[in-house]
Amino acid sequence: MERALDLITIGRTSIDLYGQQIGGRLEDMATFCKAVGGCPANIAIGGARLGLRTALITRVGNEPMGRFVLEQLQREGVVTTGVKTDPHRLTSIVLLGVEDQGRFPLLFYRDNCADSALSEDDVEETFVASTRALLVTGTHFSMAAAAQHKAMRIAQTCGARVILDIDYRPNLWGLAAPGAGEQRYVRSAMVTEQLAPVLAQCDLVVGTEEEIHIAGGCEDTLEALRNIRRRSAATIVCKRGPAGCVIFSGDIPARLEEGITGAGFPVEVYNVLGAGDAFMAGFLRGYLHDEPLERCAAYGNACGAFAVSRLLCSPEFPTWSELQHFLLHRSAHHALREDAHLNHLHWTTTRRPAPQTLTAFAMDHRSQFEQLARVAGASLERVRALKLLAVEAAGQVADGRPGYGMLLDSTYGREALARAAALGLWLARPVERPGSRPLDFEGIPSLAAHLSEWPVCQTVKCLCLYHPDDPQELRERQERELLRLYSACRALGRELLLEIVCSRHGRVRDDTVAQVLTRLYELGIKPDWWKLEPQASEQGWTACAEAIQTYDPRCRGILVLGLDAPLEQLSSALQLAARFEGVRGFAVGRSIFADAAHAWLERRITDEAAVKEMADRFRLLADRWRGLRAESFA
Repeated sequence: MERALDLITIGRTSIDLYGQQIGGRLEDMATFCKAVGGCPANIAIGGARLGLRTALITRVGNEPMGRFVLEQLQREGVVTTGVKTDPHRLTSIVLLGVEDQGRFPLLFYRDNCADSALSEDDVEETFVASTRALLVTGTHFSMAAAAQHKAMRIAQTCGARVILDIDYRPNLWGLAAPGAGEQRYVRSAMVTEQLAPVLAQCDLVVGTEEEIHIAGGCEDTLEALRNIRRRSAATIVCKRGPAGCVIFSGDIPARLEEGITGAGFPVEVYNVLGAGDAFMAGFLRGYLHDEPLERCAAYGNACGAFAVSRLLCSPEFPTWSELQHFLLHRSAHHALREDAHLNHLHWTTTRRPAPQTLTAFAMDHRSQFEQLARVAGASLERVRALKLLAVEAAGQVADGRPGYGMLLDSTYGREALARAAALGLWLARPVERPGSRPLDFEGIPSLAAHLSEWPVCQTVKCLCLYHPDDPQELRERQERELLRLYSACRALGRELLLEIVCSRHGRVRDDTVAQVLTRLYELGIKPDWWKLEPQASEQGWTACAEAIQTYDPRCRGILVLGLDAPLEQLSSALQLAARFEGVRGFAVGRSIFADAAHAWLERRITDEAAVKEMADRFRLLADRWRGLRAESFA
């Protein structure tokens, strides 16, 4: 019988706060990076990235961190039907760090947290019955055993496989001090006794050697495996870190190496936290597709290698595309996090979803509005108010639908940015000094520090006035700045919209813009979006499309800019652009706002009239674009 889900995981979830300073104590951490954590949540995310249909049963708090967990799970493709919101408790938090190659400090803040209150009432029979497999975790038997036992009973009744990740955290069992989160093993007959009836119900049991010891009640690995086998017919997987894993589907042999072995991958160990969860996700990708155990082991070990070579947990787990590429080609880098190709593949397959069609109202102009205000005798405060009116216009056109956006600056549009985000509009924000040539980020001594203040929902937009016939010194200076910006965006996980304008400083031929794209790609610059001038011919767009397809077929696409063209001329340019699949939409400004802005700044029209005129023009272009695309790709 076909079931809706491949895997449901149940148990703890948290907000992981990773210290970003490597080689220091948690006491010395200055900044932290936020991610969804917790063994079951990590495995659900990792499995979804590998193409499994996964879901999670847990609890989160009714607060921003709980909402982040829900939103991120949904972005990853994890079904959240089983995630309950607890009105009385907070989402748990974990602080993690990398002190050196052998020390990874870990602090759990879990006092009366939401997931610890998971109850039988949270486990719905029809939901569990919709999956082919259920994964329970050892640690959660210390706090929500009844919920997990109920889920297991339902799964067995419905013929679903039951999987145990032993996931032993002694301090969460009360066996180590609250601050001893890093401690991985404490002997405990009580824990062994509680896990014994669980083992008997499982089809697959996975753990490290220390976890095998606690489940088997013995610190001799082979004897512990035999004790587990006496209680369970499950396939047993013993994870052995850099050595890979060994699998036992029948009797336990005289030597570990006589099991089915899966060799590890020789990579730099940067951070071991989360590696076991990544391994489980990879192993289950094969196991739930009934692939040979050797292949399951290869998936698991490769996913673990990705995890140990990167800083965070679930955000660093590979996607199916990444995993396939790595298994086929390996990497020339001992530190996988330094492999530019794998990093780009990871980024493009895990970044936030974006609309296939995007029509954006560009209102990020600064110097132009300063001039308009001077001519109209208006204050700059009026410019800020005008940008809020533009957001109102864009919001009316979007009407809550995806695929509409705005370009807004923070100089005069800070309030507008906040309002546009509240309306759910796609957002891009400029980083360059207006009109600078060579490109300049004046007043921004550190791009990374500056961009770290931006919300992740804001795409970084940069206009570069670049022509392939520019003097070499000018081109090299501009390229250095673009490389600096690109590196900052990738390091901070920010999308980049790169706007290239050639026509102001030279003749534009059919291949001019494509030459620029090719040059920047050869430098290693791969923006998420391009914003380009309308091309005069079909050959111009073809050349641009071919450059993108050659160097970065995962690019989100091209947005056409307006350059203050009359609506009739712009409409004609869009008609040509719409024939090309890689052109996703437009980002147009003055063609929409110019007349309304003049009249409003001079107080010749009301707020309502300005909003209506801008909305009418934006709607006209947006509807025109969508109609053209429908005609071209019917």
